[in-house]
Amino acid sequence: MSGKRVNVLVYAGGGATLESVRHATWSLRRLLGPNHAVLTVTGDQILKEPWAASCALLVMPGGADLGYCRTLDGQGNRRIKQYVLMGGAYLGLCAGGYYGTSRCEFEAGKQGMEVVGDRELGFFPGVCRGLAFPGFVYHSEAGTRAADLKVNQTALPLKGGTVAESFRAYYNGGGVFVDAEKYADRGVEVLASYTEELAVQSGEASAAVVYCKVGEGRAILTGPHPEFSGTNLSPNEPSGHHDYPSVVSALLTDEKKRVDFMKACLAKLGLDVSQEAEAVPSLSRLHLSSSQPSQVAELLHSWQANGILAVGDDGRETIKGENDTFIVEQPGRWDMGGVTDALPAPRFGDGDKKKASNGLPADSLLDYSVVPKRLVTHEGSMPDGKETPHFNHHAFYANLQHYNTKHTDSDHAFGKVMLYGEIVTSTNTLLDKNPSWLAHLPNGLTATATTQVAGRGRGTNVWVSPPGSLMFSTVLRHSLSLSTSAPVVFVQYLAALAIVAGIHGYDQGYQRLPVKLKWPNDIYALDPTAPESEKKYVKIGGILVNSSYAGGDYTLVCGIGLNVTNAAPTTSLSLLAKKLGLAPFTLEKLLASILTQFEELYTRFCRTGFNQRFLDTYYASWLHTDQLVTLETEGGARARIMGITSDWGLLMAEELGWEDRSTGKKFSLQSDSNSFDFFKGLLKRKI
Repeated sequence: MSGKRVNVLVYAGGGATLESVRHATWSLRRLLGPNHAVLTVTGDQILKEPWAASCALLVMPGGADLGYCRTLDGQGNRRIKQYVLMGGAYLGLCAGGYYGTSRCEFEAGKQGMEVVGDRELGFFPGVCRGLAFPGFVYHSEAGTRAADLKVNQTALPLKGGTVAESFRAYYNGGGVFVDAEKYADRGVEVLASYTEELAVQSGEASAAVVYCKVGEGRAILTGPHPEFSGTNLSPNEPSGHHDYPSVVSALLTDEKKRVDFMKACLAKLGLDVSQEAEAVPSLSRLHLSSSQPSQVAELLHSWQANGILAVGDDGRETIKGENDTFIVEQPGRWDMGGVTDALPAPRFGDGDKKKASNGLPADSLLDYSVVPKRLVTHEGSMPDGKETPHFNHHAFYANLQHYNTKHTDSDHAFGKVMLYGEIVTSTNTLLDKNPSWLAHLPNGLTATATTQVAGRGRGTNVWVSPPGSLMFSTVLRHSLSLSTSAPVVFVQYLAALAIVAGIHGYDQGYQRLPVKLKWPNDIYALDPTAPESEKKYVKIGGILVNSSYAGGDYTLVCGIGLNVTNAAPTTSLSLLAKKLGLAPFTLEKLLASILTQFEELYTRFCRTGFNQRFLDTYYASWLHTDQLVTLETEGGARARIMGITSDWGLLMAEELGWEDRSTGKKFSLQSDSNSFDFFKGLLKRKI
C-alpha cells in the first residue's frame, strides 16, 4: 500500500453508538491534529469504497458488536482484515475490541444478555470475555466505573516523557482478553491490565488493553474506553449510577495520564501524534442542509448558473472563494481526490527551520486558509446523528419550527439553511472572507460549529472557543434604502436583544436567568459561584458584525459566541439554570430560540427603526443605567451614562462636576472607536 496515509476513519455504521462515535472523534482529532484527518465512515463505504489506500487507522468504537457483524460479516471483514495484513492499523474500543478477537463471550448463560460466538477478524487469537465488572445496563451509566489500569510502561514508550504506571479509565460493559500473556509468541503484548478483582475468569494478566501484530499491520484492542475524557461527561446528569459524580471526578483527576496513554498507543500504531499540550485539531467536513432539503439542490443549481460552483481539473465540483476553497461532496460518496485535503500546510517564517515535535518547522504557522474544505450537500434529507454526532440537525429544525409558530411576523428565513462543521476555522471567516460566495448565500443562512480554531495560529494559540460554546454566524441582507430609518449600526444591538430574549424564551422558567447586556456587544451573567451579596457579573458571550456593500444592499455577517455548557473560562448558562433548578440547555434548541427572536426583532426594526419600544427593552437588559464612568477620550472627564441615541446608536453621557452635579456638557461616543471597561467604569479608545 503505497503513498502517505493520512485519514483516520471512525466507523459510524450499524452497531456503533452515537455517544461512542462522538467521544472517539473528539479525542482523536485533538491527539492527531493537524497531522491526520479524522472522518467518520459508514458500513456501505467500508463495503464498497476504496478507503484503504489513504487510511492510516480504522477505528471501531463502542456499541454492540452484533450490529457490526450484521453489517460487515463476510465482504466487509475481509476488506478490513486485508487492509491490516497489508500494513494498516486497527483500534478497537470496547465493543470494537470484542469485535477484533477470535471469539466473544459476553454474559454467557444470561438470558437476554448473552452474546457468544466466533468473530471473523481474529486479530487477537484468543477470547474476549465479559463483563469484566458487573452491573452493565444497555443505554445507561448504571455499570460505569473508573477502572484502575496498570500500564506496561516498557511496551509503551512516550516521546518526550513516560507513560504513568497506572491510571483510571472509563469503563461500561467491556471485557478482558483471556490468557493474553500466553500469546506473546504470536505477536501479542499486554499494554494495560485491570488491577481490581474481575467478575469472569481472565488468566494471569487480567489484560484490559492488548497490542497484536497482524501480518504487516497492527491492532490495539481495549476493554475499557481510554478515549473517553472526563471533560465530556456531565456529573450532574441523570445516569442510573449510585455515585456517578465520583466516577467523573476520578477520570478528570487522571486526564493527563489518559492522554499520555492514548498518545503512546496511537504512536505504537504508527500514527503521527501531536506532542503539543493542546494539539491543533484537524478540520472536519462541513454539512449544508435545510429544513426543506430541496432548497439545497436549488442553491447548488444557482451556484452553478452563476459560476460559483464549477468542475475543477481533477473532476471534482469546487467552490473557489477569495479565502477558502470548498470541495463539494454528496452524502455517502467517497472522495479519493486530494487525500491530504484536510491537513493544514505549513507556511514558513524567516527564522530557524528546526523541526518541532509534531514534524513541522518550529516557527511555522498553520495556515488553514490553504486547506480545501469538504462541503457535504444534503439534498435529499438532513444529516443523521452519526454524520454529525455533536449536533442534532433533526432536533434543531424541529425546535426552529416550534418557535416559528410563535412568531408570525417574519419570513422564517433565519436558520432555514444551515452550514455546520464539528471543527472549523471560524464560522464568521468562512462567510465574510469569501465575498463572491457570500453574495450568493440566502438571507438567514446560519453557520455553526462545535469547535472553532483560528485561521492562523502558532503552537497552542489556535483555540478560539472551547467545546460547549454556541458559536454561529448569520447572513443578513439590509437594504440601503433603510439607512436613515433603520441604520445598520443597530444590528449588533438587535443581536444582543435576541440573545437575551432567546435565553428567556427557551422554555418555562428560563425568564428568571440573570442575563444582561454590556455596551456595545457583550453578554454578561450574574456569577452563580459568587456570594449573592456581591452581585458579580461575568462575560458569557459576545457579538461581531461584519458588513460589506454591493448591489444596493448591505451584506452582514452577524457572529455570536455564547458559553452554554462550558464553565470555563467564566461561567455558563447551564450553571445558571442549574442554580434555579432548571434543566441544562441544549445547543440546538437554544440556537433555534435565538434565531427566531433575532428574525422577529430585525423584521420589526426594518419597519419601525430603533424606536422607544426597542430602547425600553434594551435598557431593561443593560448594565449601565446611571453608571458613573471616566472618559479616557475626553481627558479623564467624569460622566454619567444616560443611554444610547435612537438615530445612530451612539452612547450618551453627561459630564459631572463638583459633587457629581451635571455641567450640562454631553458626550456621544461611537461603538467602533470606544470600548467599555465595565468593572473599572472606564470608557477608552479602541486600539
